[in-house]
Amino acid sequence: MAVQAPIYRFDVYELRLGTRRLFKQGIRLKLRPQPFRILTTLVQRAGDAVTREELRELLWSKETFVDFEHGLNTAIKELRAILNDSASAPRYIETVPKVGYRIMVPVDITESALPGSGSVTPTSAISEFPAVVAVRETQGWHLQSFSRSQILLALSVFSVFGVVAYFAWWHPVHSTQANARIALAVLPFENLTGDAGQDYLGDGLTEELISQLGQMDPQHLGVIARTSVMHFKNSHDSLEEIGRTLQVQYALEGTVRHASDQLRVSVQLVDMKGHALWSREYDRENSDLLTIQGEIAREISDEISLKLRGSKTAVPLTATQANQVTNEAHDLYLRGTYSLNKRNVPELQHAVLYFQQAIAKDPNFAVAYAALANSYVLLGGYSGGLQTQYMPKARASALRALQLNGNLPEAHVALAVIAQKYDWDWQTAENEYRKAIELNPNYATAHHWYAEDLAYMGRFDEAFAESERARQIDPLSLIIAADRGVILYYARRYDESIKQFNIVREMEPTFIRGQLIVYPQLEKHLYPEVLKVLEQERPADGESPWYWASMAYVCGRSGREKEAHNALEKVKMLNQHQPLDPGILLWANLGTGNREQIFYWLDKAYSQHSNILTQLKVDPAFDSLRADPRFQQLEQRVGLASN
Repeated sequence: MAVQAPIYRFDVYELRLGTRRLFKQGIRLKLRPQPFRILTTLVQRAGDAVTREELRELLWSKETFVDFEHGLNTAIKELRAILNDSASAPRYIETVPKVGYRIMVPVDITESALPGSGSVTPTSAISEFPAVVAVRETQGWHLQSFSRSQILLALSVFSVFGVVAYFAWWHPVHSTQANARIALAVLPFENLTGDAGQDYLGDGLTEELISQLGQMDPQHLGVIARTSVMHFKNSHDSLEEIGRTLQVQYALEGTVRHASDQLRVSVQLVDMKGHALWSREYDRENSDLLTIQGEIAREISDEISLKLRGSKTAVPLTATQANQVTNEAHDLYLRGTYSLNKRNVPELQHAVLYFQQAIAKDPNFAVAYAALANSYVLLGGYSGGLQTQYMPKARASALRALQLNGNLPEAHVALAVIAQKYDWDWQTAENEYRKAIELNPNYATAHHWYAEDLAYMGRFDEAFAESERARQIDPLSLIIAADRGVILYYARRYDESIKQFNIVREMEPTFIRGQLIVYPQLEKHLYPEVLKVLEQERPADGESPWYWASMAYVCGRSGREKEAHNALEKVKMLNQHQPLDPGILLWANLGTGNREQIFYWLDKAYSQHSNILTQLKVDPAFDSLRADPRFQQLEQRVGLASN
């Protein structure tokens, strides 16, 4: 009979003891033996701290204490790099001060037969257990140095050890299963009114349920973000296909009917095979939408908790419910959210108007203030206008939101972006991002923008970890995928950056940030490919300032001086028509190599708080300026001086 070897699964990783391999979503990762053994020990004792002394006793001989300290630190660092983890913001391996290390996430255990033909004896199977391999290697044993009787004695000892280890590995399965993290997708509520103008009701209900359920019990319940579930609006994909794509076990489906003053909401909780676990219908007056949202969230949470965890979990009130928002204000808020999620300048301007109207109807509507703040933040980036036009308004709205409700993650994120891109106050930005994540660990935007913030500071390991967390919450988000490509570019990993942007462009060829592929291509001197992308992405109206600035930069870098000059003149003309963020003029001049003009626009960018200065430390575009004392002084002023 074949011997079974444990397989440990945590988050997206799978540790197979039988073959001594680590996989991430089916892809094998390269891991040296020592970090592998440490990971094995940590997952075997998931939730408990493993002391450094225990690791030394298990994996290193006592005679090599100095080497042990260096070896353990090196192995832990390598392990964190493989897992996209970090010591300062750990997601998998926590450093327990003055003690050792602990695996932070739930671990599931299954078994598989050890490789080989036919059955294997227990003694031959033992050689696959890392703990035993560690003993054999650290003692420096060589089989040819021992007699047959010594070998048999040693194998018998190993057999006993293996049986004990086997049961030690198997025992935690019952406790870890109960703590396993459940993944849920709230699919877009279907609008059955026949009026597309009522889509905002279903979309708003979807988004608020995602927000509420996401904060319910983040340690045990992961809720997919809005961007990813909206890919399945009006979709004919089966639940099984959706489950595979989003990596979830359960889905919430619903419909909304709205006629006159009556509202009917039908909802059911299903597994990804289509089996209904729970369903309800709510018939209410139109004014009861907030009440319905709360009822649905609480009933779902009870159903999930009782069926899958054996206990109930308290569900917090949403910010709108807690503040007793008027229904008229809430309706305007839903309309604003619908526009905000379109992420283009006209819709962002509509969102501002809706949120302002909602606040006028209900001056204590904290969530509307937070949404208004984020609308201004996004307008500052998307419009190409002056940051001084938007950021002060964003700050005032975010501070008012927190004055009304200090626990709004959206408001903390808005303040983080303002501190990062307008104030260049990096510590405040980091504190605000961390606060937002603490309040709602399932808030993908907080992880996404925090990853960007970390990248600007050159903390790439941490940036990739946050980017990956954002991707897990929002796996189909184009902007998260594209910005990972940007971080790879900043990290000088140009081939990987190009590959990442190609993935984005395959997902959605018209997605505007996909054209950022030209920058890593430029660093690889792929000039024909760069120009081809820019020609393909030429805006229909020909009036995009960032397009012409990019054209000036790219043409200048690739030796096409005439085209670079023409593009620069186009940017200047647009600036005369309407004042642009000086960062756009700076970017256009970077391609010309005119250092005096470049430093002129750098000074302008500083005086007008252009967010382009966040890139000073890491963007390869500034590499030719780094030795200039004027550039170094500017880095100092924005808090990004190179170490």
